[in-house]
Order: sequence, then C-alpha cells, then structure tokens
Amino acid sequence: MSTPYPFTAIVGQDDLRLALLLNAVSPQVGGVLVRGEKGTAKSTAVRALAALIPEVSIVPGCRFSCDPGAPDPACPDGPHEPGVPAARPARMVELPVGASEDRLVGALDIERALADGVKAFEPGLLAAAHRGILYVDEVNLLHDHLVDVLLDAAAMGASYVEREGVSVRHAARFLLVGTMNPEEGELRPQLLDRFGLTVEVAASREPDQRVEVVRRRLAYDDDPAAFALRWTAEEDALRAKIVAARALLPTVSLGDDALRQIAATCAAFEVDGMRADIVMARAATALAAWAGRTDVLAEDVRQAALLALPHRRRRNPFDAPGLDEDKLDETLEEFAGSDTDPDPDPDSDPDPDTDTDPGGGPGGGSPSPDSPDAPQAPDEPAPQDSPDTPDAPAAEDASPGQDSPGTGGAGEQRAVQATEPFRTKALSVPGIGEGAAGRRSRARAEHGRTTGSRRPRGALTRLHLAATVQAAAPHQRARGRSGPGLVIRRDDLRQASREGRESNLVLFVVDASGSMAARQRMGAVKGAVLSLLLDAYQRRDKVGLITFRGQDAEVALPPTSSVDTAAARLALLPTGGRTPLAAGLLKAHDVLRVERMRDPSRRPLLVVVTDGRATGKGPDPVGLATRAARLHASEGTAAIVVDCESGPVRLGLAVALATDLAGTAVTLDELRADAIAGLVKDARQPGEQTARRTGGSISMGRAA
Repeated sequence: MSTPYPFTAIVGQDDLRLALLLNAVSPQVGGVLVRGEKGTAKSTAVRALAALIPEVSIVPGCRFSCDPGAPDPACPDGPHEPGVPAARPARMVELPVGASEDRLVGALDIERALADGVKAFEPGLLAAAHRGILYVDEVNLLHDHLVDVLLDAAAMGASYVEREGVSVRHAARFLLVGTMNPEEGELRPQLLDRFGLTVEVAASREPDQRVEVVRRRLAYDDDPAAFALRWTAEEDALRAKIVAARALLPTVSLGDDALRQIAATCAAFEVDGMRADIVMARAATALAAWAGRTDVLAEDVRQAALLALPHRRRRNPFDAPGLDEDKLDETLEEFAGSDTDPDPDPDSDPDPDTDTDPGGGPGGGSPSPDSPDAPQAPDEPAPQDSPDTPDAPAAEDASPGQDSPGTGGAGEQRAVQATEPFRTKALSVPGIGEGAAGRRSRARAEHGRTTGSRRPRGALTRLHLAATVQAAAPHQRARGRSGPGLVIRRDDLRQASREGRESNLVLFVVDASGSMAARQRMGAVKGAVLSLLLDAYQRRDKVGLITFRGQDAEVALPPTSSVDTAAARLALLPTGGRTPLAAGLLKAHDVLRVERMRDPSRRPLLVVVTDGRATGKGPDPVGLATRAARLHASEGTAAIVVDCESGPVRLGLAVALATDLAGTAVTLDELRADAIAGLVKDARQPGEQTARRTGGSISMGRAA
C-alpha cells in the first residue's frame, strides 16, 4: 500500500482543509464539494484526510461494518450476536466516473431470487464507505441518476436496493467529498444544494509558497515513507484534535442569537429552501467544537456562511459562485445578540483569529475568517455602446487588407452585449441513440419507460417479469413442476428494454462577419446562442463553439461540458470582415470527425447561426459553402440553421443553406418557446426532408 501524502504537509488551501476537517468532526454537515482548477491538490487533500480519521470498531464478519455498540437491526448480515469487536482503519472508497448503479448500491441476484426465493445481495461501494469517506473525483461528470442515488444515501444514512419486488436496505453513513473542475461542466443547482459545504481552490500566485509546494512534493516523490515520517508528530496532534472535537461536539450550545443570525443570513442572501439554514447550524456547531468551545459565536456563523452559501446562490450556469462579504457582515451585525460575543471590544479586530489551524505544523496556516471563500468572478468586458452602424451591410465588403480575424482593423467592431436569454424550443436529433444519459434526444437507456424485452447480454440488471414468465410457462410440465412456484432457468430470463433520453454534442457555428453587425444584429444573435447554451446545460449536452469571420474560421471552444466557458467566449466575440461560411462548415466537419472517434455513441447536433451570406477568398464562395453543407448532409449530421436575416427584404439564403444541410431553418423569433404554435423543431434525417418556409412557420416534407 502506498504512503499517502501527509495532510499537515499541504501548503495553503486553508478553506479546503478546514471544510474537510469540519466534516471529519461532524459528518452530518453534509460533505464537501471542492471546485477548482487542475493541479490544486484537491485529490491529494482528500486522500490525506483518510489517514486522520480514527479507527472504527466493527462486528467481525459483517460486510456492512456495523458498530458493535449499536448494530443496525436491518443489516442484511444480521442479527448480530454479542462478541469481541474488531477494529480497522476508516476506509476511503473512490467512486469511478464510469461506475454502474449496481456497482454503487450493490446488486441482487435476480435469478436466485426468482428460482430459489433467496435474497443474494452483493454489497456495493456505498456499503464499503459506511463509517468512512466516499470520494468522487470529477463528480460533475458522473451520470445524474448516480449523483441522485449517492446524495439520497448521504442524506438518509441508508441505501435501498429495489429489484422487482425484492428489496434490501443497509446503513450507509459516510463523509461525502466531491471534486470538480468547473471548466469541464457544472453540476445542476439541485445537486449543488445537496452538498453541505463548498470550497473554491486555486493555485497560489505567491512565488515563495509555490516554491514550498514544489520542494515538498519533490521530497515526497523521492521517498514517501521518509517524508511522511517527518510529519508524524503533526499528524498525530491533528488526529487527537479531531477526536477531542468529536467528543466535545454534543456539548456545544447553539443559542437563539446564533440561530437568528443564521436564519437572517440565509434570508438576506435569498437561498432556496431550508437546507442552507440547517447546514450552517451544523457547520457553526462543528466550528465551535473544533476551536474547543461549547458556545457558537458570531465568527463561527460567519465562517459557516462562507462555506455553506456561495454555491446555493447560483440561479443558472452563467452565475459565478460567491458571497458579498460586506453584506454578510452587515447582516450579522444587525442581528447580533448579547451572547454572540462575550468580550466585545470596539478597538479590536471584528473577526478575531481563533484556533482553527488544521495543519498544526509548518505551512499549515490558520484559515482567516475574513478571507474570501471563493475567487472573485472574472472581469467581464465593460458594456460597450453599440456603434452607429448604418442600416447597410457595407462593413462586410471592406477591403481584403482589413478583414483578417483578430487584427482589430477598420472592418472589426468591438464585442457587443448579448440580449436577455429566453426559453427556446426543444431541438432534438432524430432516431434512437445509445449515448450518455441526458435530456435531449430519444435513446436506449437503463432508465426510462419500458418498451419491450430481450435476452440479457451479460448480467441481468432490469428484469422484464411478464416476458420471463411467458418464456418459462410452456416448459413447466417438461421440467417436472409440482409446486406452486415456476421453474425458472437462465434461458427464460428477459431483460427489460427501456427508452430514455440522451445528451448530444451541440456544435455552434456562429457567423461573426460584418453583415452580422449591420443593423446592430449581433446582440440579438448572442442572446439566441446564449439561450441555446442554457438549454444545452439543462439537457446535459456537450457544447462546442466555432466562429467564422474575415478570411477563416476558428474553434473558439473545443467540445466540452462547460457551457459557462462557452458563454464567456461568446461574450468576447467581436464582429467584422467578410463571411467565410464554407470555412466555418469545414471546420465544423473536422471537429465532428474527431469527436466521432473519441465518443462514437454521442450523436451531434449542428447549429449554424448565420444570415446565409457567403463571401471570402476564392472565385465561388457560395458554391464552396454549398459543397461543404452537403458534406455534412452526406454523413447524416442533424442540423439546425438559425436565420439571422432581418429587414423588409429577405434573400432566403439561410433557408437555402438549411436545404443543403438537409436540416431545418428557423428565425430568431421562431426559436422562442413562446412563439406561435405548430412549429416543427426536430432536425430531420438528411435526404428524407427539406425545409421550406410558409408564412411565419416551418413545415417539413419529403424532398420532391
């Protein structure tokens, strides 16, 4: 077994270490979600914490780690007879991103249950993590239904396995820790709320601290055992402090004044529901116990708010997590009572430095209560006044010397702000896929409505009871059935076929040429793309962003699950120059070709946002764009063209482009969910349908 990196040797990351230690003192706080860039010791800190958790006493031979002093009466291995208890170190169980539900919760042997009436249960990772740590790296990439199961078990302290009327329940109380890189996608707000605390981590920008990080890491890599030995005293002291805080926790008093501060803070920041109040109360109590006190003070409430509230204030994926600390201090001061500060001193620091040093050794450092819990939101571009562009597309056809992308020449205009996003019509890929779970297109899935049955391939996971009985019934006399039960054999079992929803790769190809800036159109276009990005976030899609302008196209954002990154790139998008439509479509073809090799089961949806004009280098830019569009159609890529043409005279170029793509054309107005009824919004299979505009709607029919 490898030697873990010592927890007390971690340099900086005070909030991260404090949040982990509070959950070690009181697992009822609800776990920790660690958000941050790559290479910031997220996984190292979690693995190091496992060595600090005290040993647990268990019933010998119990696969579910029952406590001998209070065994679980519903334990599948019970009832337990009194005996000599055993002890083992607290476990840290890692949940892989690609784990199945049976691997997480455990599996029932359906065949034995039906044929023999025996509940043969194989425990999963939730049982292994009982009374220990369950660690999920890249929790934002975990399938939503697994995250739901995981958080339900963490909240209830038990896991339930239900399979065709056969059920098993066992205790599952653990310290839940999830880590994630926001660049790879966000968790839904509902799931964020289920984590008790959240911490934003980032690499230090101080050279001395970075030097110390490198020095310690190199020393650990050279000789892990010797490095860990140097930190033994600090590790033992911190382990003893955790034990003492656990013992003190039941005696900590949460006074009415502290409760009023907690309630007022949650109300002031308009968090949804009551979970935030409960988490803050438990965190503040754990903070007092960690500091060796039996009374909760205002400083405990403040620190608890910094850890428990930032992630609960997000309303959509484009909101940066964070908390206004000035507003927090004003709220706490307004609702301060007589028992929140036993020794007030107007000349003293309002946030005294308490004994909250989680390191206990060199480089440990005390988490300052007034340090920001989350990094400030990145600077957004200042709102720019829309240029007074005349109502004509003259900017598009500027001289060739001024339209190369990124040059900032006379043909380029500064980025404009997007209009307010709106709810869009549902877009989907036709047919039935087999991609990752999501909410966009139809797919064969493990979860969803039952549509039929089939013979199982491998282990049986979802029994189709009626089909199984139907398959076994004709053979009962030949099998010598004499009792009331059916004689079931392996060949009789049928797996339920289910249809659910999958996520897709939504690739945006956005026209940023001069014609899009005419009539100040780009703000509305950005608003539409922003709305589609929000829709992609809600449907669990991967997104990519390609822009074309000037002489060429570029991949502004490779396919990712981080829609907020796509929104940030969109906000900075300038306009100007010619319209190399063919270059944008060919660049999209290259991106989709690579993604098909990486993830062949994820079906793409191409969304082209343009007015349909095609200009640029070459003698026939329109013909080149037509050939590029037909290349997508020949490969079966589902496509939507968002027609950005405006004004009294319409050329219908975007509709022609949609025909070449064998897709659908919609206007910006028709994209809205509250547009006129009767719009057909599904992308169609190439070669089967073509788009034609009739009045203000879209009708789909077979090509003549």
